[in-house]
Amino acid sequence: MRKHITSLLLVSGLALSAVTATFAQKQASLYDNLGGKKAITAVVDEFVSRVAADNRINAFFKQTASDPKRLASFKSKLVDQICEASGGPCKYKGKDMKAAHMGMGVSGADFNALVEDLVGALDKFKVKEADKNTLLGVLGPMKSAIVEK
Repeated sequence: MRKHITSLLLVSGLALSAVTATFAQKQASLYDNLGGKKAITAVVDEFVSRVAADNRINAFFKQTASDPKRLASFKSKLVDQICEASGGPCKYKGKDMKAAHMGMGVSGADFNALVEDLVGALDKFKVKEADKNTLLGVLGPMKSAIVEK
């Protein structure tokens, strides 16, 4: 009887380990759910296009948008920032948000317009609501470093 119980516990433990391992494998990172770097790059391209067309905030990006090298660098840093924030392998190497936005006079309304443009880009690529909310939750705390007034 004791041998039977020990065998049953061993089998149960192995089964539980297998289920846990399978569940862990199915838990993809936000980076994976977003589609990886290629998909993040597509979202960033769409996002930057939306911001450039958004009269509420495009003045903040006028110099960047008019210089192809600067624009490419900006997009690359933004891709790396989202990639890293979503659990991907990228490393953001740009300035911290406070230093990058110091003196720009970004208001809460400006920040909200930027978020609306990002949501629009995510919606265009049919990012799942849960993944969109997770990403916004990861990026949202940057608001306090960006908004000055």
